[in-house]
Amino acid sequence: MTDETNPWADTSPNQPEKIPAKVTPTPAAVKKSTTPVKPAAPVATSNADFDLEGLMTDFPTATDLERFVFDQTGVVLNLKGRANKLKYQVAMDVLNGNEVDPKFIGDGNPYLDKTEMVPEEPMKTLPPRDASIPPLSETQNEFYTAFVPHSDEQYRAQGRRMHVNFRKYKNGCITYEVLGPIEPKPHGEKIDKFGRIRPEIIKWVDPRTGEQIVQREDGTLTPVGRRLRAMMQTFKFNDSNQWIKYVDREFISLDRQAAENPWDLSNE
Repeated sequence: MTDETNPWADTSPNQPEKIPAKVTPTPAAVKKSTTPVKPAAPVATSNADFDLEGLMTDFPTATDLERFVFDQTGVVLNLKGRANKLKYQVAMDVLNGNEVDPKFIGDGNPYLDKTEMVPEEPMKTLPPRDASIPPLSETQNEFYTAFVPHSDEQYRAQGRRMHVNFRKYKNGCITYEVLGPIEPKPHGEKIDKFGRIRPEIIKWVDPRTGEQIVQREDGTLTPVGRRLRAMMQTFKFNDSNQWIKYVDREFISLDRQAAENPWDLSNE
């Protein structure tokens, strides 16, 4: 291993290195030269294996050129729509190991034909958090359940469930948030160029709601809140139910300090 690849390598021989004898320069050796030094001509970096004519002849389209460069170097280029000579010059620069403008660098695999890929519907934007909900620091207790019936009619008919988090705040406000699951669902059918049947588009079954109010600070319930409370009351727990036992609890602190020292009233 050389010093260039490993600066920590010990390249000294077993025997001590001989120090060359000190040479006293002659006056002629130390005399400054008055002749200006001509700068060296830049060294060409082009590779004789590639030239513009050869690339243009063998790879007439941008796709062919991108795939060839990818095969040779692993670099993904974005050449479609570029001026003809420009895109071949960029390709040759990459093949020769020269740096190119980042705007010519692409992503993905040039062998993937995006026209044959199944498009996906964008994920939905979650509703904003109600301004009347207290900050999370005012949380009294939380309860997570994975047994709430699904909001999608077809999934609900199949007995599918959703993941919901209930949160009660110190002022009495209770909220819910559907967390998922998020699942892809194919829609429509289309025959691709290979004769295979594939979906026209992938849509998302996304039941997420963001944090919404079940019970207001004054104890009144929202329309959804009334149904959620009724549902949770059907889930029995001994002689009580999950709404009373886990959601609308009288008091429980998530503050670890309170669990360790219940006598500290400095934060009340």
